[in-house]
Amino acid sequence: MSGAILVISGPSGCGKSSLLSELFKHGGNYYFSISTTTRAIRDGEKEGVDYYYITKDEFEQGIKEGQFLEYAKVHDNYYGTSLKPVLSALSEGKLVIFDIDVQGHAIVKQKFSDITTSLFITTPTKEILKQRLIKRATDSMDVIEHRLKNAKYEMARIHEYEYLLINDDFDKSYQKFCSIIDATRLKISSGEIDKFIQNW
Repeated sequence: MSGAILVISGPSGCGKSSLLSELFKHGGNYYFSISTTTRAIRDGEKEGVDYYYITKDEFEQGIKEGQFLEYAKVHDNYYGTSLKPVLSALSEGKLVIFDIDVQGHAIVKQKFSDITTSLFITTPTKEILKQRLIKRATDSMDVIEHRLKNAKYEMARIHEYEYLLINDDFDKSYQKFCSIIDATRLKISSGEIDKFIQNW
């Protein structure tokens, strides 16, 4: 595997998608891992762009067949990452970017520890996160409160990540985000180090 992995986590509404959208505007040798989910498609979302949408039965069959690198049940729906395209992208030397929750991060870190960099993105305060979720106008207040409750659980696990990005000012946050991308690309796997030592 000559590629590298960047795992991004953070509460819904923290700005992960906006930072990634800005990054992808400028091109680059990236593979963004699109998750598979059992939740219903939302207005404005597209199959194969935002998620791959399948039934609960199909997802559970995929679990049995070992098709997922990681998966989790969040808000009563399954979310998971298909393993085959990730391995293909890594073999092509690409930077594989995951936007997954803290449970998924733990699994990816366990399986690809020597080529994985982890980043947690959040807002300066819980109040600002709530304002952003309300302004987004995609969820009911009950769902927003549920997301805020889940965010508290996620925040308690920040120490498991290598980087913390507090997304207050977008332009400054994006500059820091790009610096972390550059550092991720420089990470060398233990296998590559051994090969270099032998050749040296």
